[in-house]
Amino acid sequence: MSQDQRQEDLPEVAAEAVNALSERAARRRLGVLGQLLPYLRPYRGRLLMALLLLCLASLAFLAVPLAFRQLIDHGFVGGASVHRYFFGLLGIAVIWAVASAGRFYLVTWIGERVTADLRNAVYQSMLRQSPQYFETTRSGEVLSRLTGDTTLVQTVVGSSLSMGLRSSFQFLGGLIMLAVTSAKLFAITLALLLAVVVPLIIAGRRMRKLSRESQDRIADSAAVAGEVLNAIPTVQAFTNEAYEAQRFGAAVQNSFVVAVRRTRVRALLQAGMIAGVFGAIVFVLWLGAQAVIAGDMSSGALTSFVMYAGITAGGVGVLSEVWGDVMRAAGATERLMELVSAVPGIQAPPQPKTLPADARARVRFETVRFNYPSRPQTPALDGLDLEVQDGETLALVGPSGAGKTTVFQLLQRFYDVSGGRILFDGTDIRELDPRALRARIGIVPQEAVVFSADARDNIRYGRPDASEAQVLAAARTALADEFIQRLPQGYDTFLGERGVRLSGGQRQRIAIARAILKNPPLLLLDEATSALDAESEALVQRGLEAAMRGRTTLVIAHRLATVQRADRIAVLEQGRLVEIGTPAELARSGGLYARLASLQLVA
Repeated sequence: MSQDQRQEDLPEVAAEAVNALSERAARRRLGVLGQLLPYLRPYRGRLLMALLLLCLASLAFLAVPLAFRQLIDHGFVGGASVHRYFFGLLGIAVIWAVASAGRFYLVTWIGERVTADLRNAVYQSMLRQSPQYFETTRSGEVLSRLTGDTTLVQTVVGSSLSMGLRSSFQFLGGLIMLAVTSAKLFAITLALLLAVVVPLIIAGRRMRKLSRESQDRIADSAAVAGEVLNAIPTVQAFTNEAYEAQRFGAAVQNSFVVAVRRTRVRALLQAGMIAGVFGAIVFVLWLGAQAVIAGDMSSGALTSFVMYAGITAGGVGVLSEVWGDVMRAAGATERLMELVSAVPGIQAPPQPKTLPADARARVRFETVRFNYPSRPQTPALDGLDLEVQDGETLALVGPSGAGKTTVFQLLQRFYDVSGGRILFDGTDIRELDPRALRARIGIVPQEAVVFSADARDNIRYGRPDASEAQVLAAARTALADEFIQRLPQGYDTFLGERGVRLSGGQRQRIAIARAILKNPPLLLLDEATSALDAESEALVQRGLEAAMRGRTTLVIAHRLATVQRADRIAVLEQGRLVEIGTPAELARSGGLYARLASLQLVA
């Protein structure tokens, strides 16, 4: 073969390779549904019962044309007892109805149960992920998969799968009975059905791509909506309502365009199926009528043949509908399994070490280096050496981006260090179960998280098994009891989403009460009073002092007035420890702390 000829053949070879890859990808997509088997396995008894009822209902349904044949050919013959044929038809109908109802109940129950289990599995998987996972995965997209994608799976498991099996039984049973009734007409019918089915299979390839793309676009719009609705005050403050509406509208329009393309393909499929099947039935009926006129076939046989042809064609029609649902569910399952199978970036070691029984909190950072995964070229901590003694209050200060919050993130093991190690009570935290480590740590963040629950449950979040007396004691210590008692229903008052019914200072005192109730040996205070007015700050500061009593405390503060009572202050700059000492020592040293203090405290 010449070189020129080989070059001319290259496009054809490439096209064949692409087609082969596409077919393999389609098979993989369909194979994804096999990952639902672990969720179906616990209910195999119900599945078996549903299958038995499905077989019974299908057999009863397939017996109807045969009963009509007997009725037409023998029931109207002189002297025949026509009543028993009608009673026979009624008996078949009762069996068909009872078996169909039982099958419908069982498969619907299984679909709802599997969907609930799948949602739980996805949610539990997301709860295990470290914060770095959500640097690249939007929460709105996760919520879209939890709702929309699981609904698609429920549709297939709870109805479409059952309909597909039923239609398969009817299709195969109808083919067998067609062949038994008239081999000649069966051969013609089979050829016509193939002419209808092949185009459906070809069009189904287009459906697979559009189904996944449609779900992706829906998830995009949900992610945009979730992000904006969580930041609605900021959107309105910058008068960007029109811009955000336009952005969401564009995302919705994209999903609409893809959905219309998918619907167009599906509509063409349905039109071709109806026209092809009806044309085939009419043609076969015409041939059968000619056979009856010629005396080669009885009227009852023709009637039953037409009914079986209708059953067979109906099975094909339902299968084409189910196939579209299955393809959409395959795409949805693929997206859900991506979440279920996501491996947490932070995991417990195979044999974690245990911390000492006595609740102490000595912390040491040994030459710790760390880069955030989203910013691999910029070190957040660069060789940090820092030690905190048990019972000590250490303040972390420094300019924005110095690494203060990173210290808290690493200490709670939301991320693993890039180099060096962090010791908690003398044990490398990577050798501990993260849950055991975090059980020893309490935190009061800069923006207190208040859940959509009442005041009591929000405080009890720090220790779910706490008694009523312990909750009240924590609230009083944090100076939260006073304003909670003034709420309409006291501790039973619903605080609204993200605590919108409370002021900033009240939310902070709820967070302090939560930390006090947890009673951890190590307390982390992250800018806990930075966003408060003077009166609220004074109240929150009193609550913090109560929370800090008798435990190791790390404090992040930009406002240096709030850390003057700290035992020591560590000054960070560009991820490095540049100064450490008492407030008085650092003020006299003339370093970075002294310069910051001169700007804040003197003013």
